[in-house]
Amino acid sequence: MADLRIYNVVILGLGFLFIFTAFTTCGNIEQTIVKSLDNDTFTGSGYHSGILYSGYVAVFITPSTWSFYFTSVLIGIGAAMLWTAQGHFLVENSDASTINRNTGMFWALLQCSMLFGNLYIYFDWNGRIEISDRSRKTIFIGLLVTSVLGTLSFLALRKTLPTEEEMLNEEEGQPLLSSRTMYKQRANSAVQDAKSEFKTILQLIKTKTILLLSCCMAYIGLELSFYSGVYGTCIGATTEFGAAAKGLIGISGIVVGIGEIVGGGVFGLVCKNNRFRRTSVVFLGMVVHFVAFYLIYLNIPDDAPVVLKTSTLNKPYLTPSISIALLCSFLLGLGDSCFNTQLYSILGRVYAEQSAPAFAIFKFIQSIFAAVAFFYSGYLLLTWQLLIMVILGFTGTLCFFVVERIQNFSVDLQQDY
Repeated sequence: MADLRIYNVVILGLGFLFIFTAFTTCGNIEQTIVKSLDNDTFTGSGYHSGILYSGYVAVFITPSTWSFYFTSVLIGIGAAMLWTAQGHFLVENSDASTINRNTGMFWALLQCSMLFGNLYIYFDWNGRIEISDRSRKTIFIGLLVTSVLGTLSFLALRKTLPTEEEMLNEEEGQPLLSSRTMYKQRANSAVQDAKSEFKTILQLIKTKTILLLSCCMAYIGLELSFYSGVYGTCIGATTEFGAAAKGLIGISGIVVGIGEIVGGGVFGLVCKNNRFRRTSVVFLGMVVHFVAFYLIYLNIPDDAPVVLKTSTLNKPYLTPSISIALLCSFLLGLGDSCFNTQLYSILGRVYAEQSAPAFAIFKFIQSIFAAVAFFYSGYLLLTWQLLIMVILGFTGTLCFFVVERIQNFSVDLQQDY
């Protein structure tokens, strides 16, 4: 059983690796692609998170305004289903002693997706000022194939818990119920399960634990939008980086991925003390992100997120440095892994019996704030975007500490009795 659970976690991670090799690469370059199009009516950027993921990637092969927004809505629906199922499946294949290991293993595999597509972007775009149609189509056809392969890999997942078998006549081996009756019962059961899950979501969202953790979930949404789309665009728009700026978008994505992998491996696989680890790692994530935000504030021009087809005009406090920019990319990835692995861990332990509703709430709040962040990213100067993340990051960390203390107090009371 243990080997089967590890197998499932690895296959799950590999499936997400392929899908998000396509999606994160797409998200990292989509604003640059949109700005390079000759069609002035094709505007906008957004995070709306798998066949639906594949459809979103395919839109950029022959982009149009209506298809971009239509698939953005579809991928939002797809993301809700995919990530809720992922959280539930991960908890189903874990127990109290393996949830941290499995979370770290999955997270490290997932974040390898930041490496391959972005590496290609670096070699293909390095030294380019404009992105040609041929280059765009080649990239996105490759990403589409990768995404489809990831979706198909989920067919290799295996069930770890016995399913409810139909009532069979042991003597004749024939179902006692007709096929029509069984299908009707299954349909009714599915409807009842959906209603029950929705009621559970409404109940959980009112609890103190979820309300407190929602600040942390919201912060994860904001910083996700920043490192996955905004920061790469800022680097690509920085005048001082010259002809290398577009290629640096890919390198930045790779370095973010390295930070994610390091964080997932160290904090998910090495650390064993659950209660000590969660608070310490989240605090480390906050400090790492705040250092990154400060360096970005000093190193990147303030108007970098809002320029369109021109390069930046404002001057930052320091002369823009590629080394500092890539260091910030690493810190963004490392800090993100700190928050995500610990939030997965605490949700998996506190809501082990209600994992699907809990992760649905997590992804709902994260996606809402990621969409909001991408909406204002093209209008607010970099300073204001960083300030918003600092305020919400500090609040989210503080709320996480409160939840952890409440859970530790509850465990201590149970041990006393």
